[in-house]
Amino acid sequence: MTWVSAIRTRGVPLVALACLAVLLVVGVFVSITHERAMKVELARDAGAQADLLASAVSGALAFDDAEAAQDYVDAVQVNPNVLAAAVYDENNRLVASYARAGETIPATATPRPETTQFQDGRLYVVRPVTEGGQTLGTARLRLMDTPASQRFSRYAGMMLVLALAALLIAVLALTQSALRRANRSLSTRAAELAEANARLQEEMVEREKAEEALRQSQKMEAIGRLTGGVAHDFNNLLMVVSSAIDLMQRSDNPERRRTLMDGMRQAVDRGSGLTRQLLAFSRQTPLRTAVIDAGEQIESMRILLERSLREDIAVEIDVRRPLKPIEVDVGELELAILNLAVNARDAMPEGGTLSISVRPRGETVCVEVRDTGVGIPPDLIGRIFEPFFTTKAVGKGTGLGLSQVYGFARSSGGSVTVASPADGGAIFSLCLPATDKAMPATAEPRATVPATAGAGHILLVEDDDAVAAGVEGMLADLGYTHERAATGDAALELVRGGRRYDLILSDMVMPGDLNGLGLATELRSLKPGLPVILTTGFSEAAATANKAGFRLLSKPYGLDELAGTLAAALASAGGHAKVREPGDHRDDLQA
Repeated sequence: MTWVSAIRTRGVPLVALACLAVLLVVGVFVSITHERAMKVELARDAGAQADLLASAVSGALAFDDAEAAQDYVDAVQVNPNVLAAAVYDENNRLVASYARAGETIPATATPRPETTQFQDGRLYVVRPVTEGGQTLGTARLRLMDTPASQRFSRYAGMMLVLALAALLIAVLALTQSALRRANRSLSTRAAELAEANARLQEEMVEREKAEEALRQSQKMEAIGRLTGGVAHDFNNLLMVVSSAIDLMQRSDNPERRRTLMDGMRQAVDRGSGLTRQLLAFSRQTPLRTAVIDAGEQIESMRILLERSLREDIAVEIDVRRPLKPIEVDVGELELAILNLAVNARDAMPEGGTLSISVRPRGETVCVEVRDTGVGIPPDLIGRIFEPFFTTKAVGKGTGLGLSQVYGFARSSGGSVTVASPADGGAIFSLCLPATDKAMPATAEPRATVPATAGAGHILLVEDDDAVAAGVEGMLADLGYTHERAATGDAALELVRGGRRYDLILSDMVMPGDLNGLGLATELRSLKPGLPVILTTGFSEAAATANKAGFRLLSKPYGLDELAGTLAAALASAGGHAKVREPGDHRDDLQA
């Protein structure tokens, strides 16, 4: 303890005593002042009540109505401080009276002037009763003054409060020093905690970035492991298209050529669907849970699984209903199923069967992935969910696939288990908690819109000559006149140069300084009423266009889809389109 703090501590009693003395003096002064004020207030109230009684009984005395005067006197009883009340006539004879027990009222009053007087613990009030300037008698009240014991207890309580206040000051003085020391310590601690919190926030941000990068790398690894199967399937599709082209060149039979064209269309549709699913799966998106039907979600993956696994592996999907909905991140669920499927494929080098069953189990929905592969050795089965643990050769896997499955199950409130029967194979059971939340409404499938012809001049912005030739052919078949620009910069120059167009149809990804989205943004400022349609095959670019509020047409698209999109865009801008059959060129506009 320093000498300053010692002086402060020893001086506390003296300060407390001085404060107590001051408070006592103030208390006495306040008590005397309060006592005087109380007497003045009591005298004023009693005088007002006596004046009221004198005014009330004036009529009764004027007409010698003693009964009415008594009624007015009885009304005074409501005041508990009134000990006695009386009304005397002009000859000082008693007309009406009221007295509490122990109080007496003389039959004849001693003449007194108007007065208010404290005497012997009583308050005596006398008021004349007048009518038209003539004195008819007197009204007299006797009230009880506040008893000395009551006054003493009141002021004693006040003194006690003052004494407690003095003690409180002493206690506050004692605690003030300790409080100052504690505040200094808390300030130092708060600064340390603020610094630690800032470091923690930075670490959390870095961790979130690392987790997001890990999730994306897990997706990319899964897709990379599927590349062989996907490439094989695309080779098959290209084989269908290539052979059909060769056969069409050798055949003049219209029915034969139509059959070959249908085959090419089916191959293109299969390739387009697989590409869209791969792009959607690989897209980098934040975690977002949704209420889904697990059976429908896994059924929708059938094409991706069949196309990405080897041809010697059969895929079987069995959904047992009824199923409750689950609330999970859809992308993470698909990634988990894909990782389990790829793991099963690697366990079946000679081919086999991959069976996926979805069934209810209590308050959970379980997805069971079973393969007919080589199985898992007992000494490794406890480690397969560890990150970066793998039994594959270098370059064949990173060990992140099954750890993603385990992390997804835990973060979704579920579990994942594995078993390897003695007769071979492995069984993974991914169980996720069911939810009572309602499924979101399913959008009605869009009806096929027949190709439409419209009156309009369109600027096509496309850098790929082959794609541009195909789109120009469709525009001509639909009856639109058109021009083509190979870059966004060239298209912007045409519009700025005064060329008039009813609609801009632009690719998004193009060489040069101005891509499709940049062109659309410039045109929105330059020509606010000019409709712009952006086309792309990239999922990231499509998401950007939708976010910016531009109309989007995803590649590859057909004649009917192009016709419907053009008609909708022109209609929203005030244009017109009419329905016709493809190939009907009677109303074509000449470019």
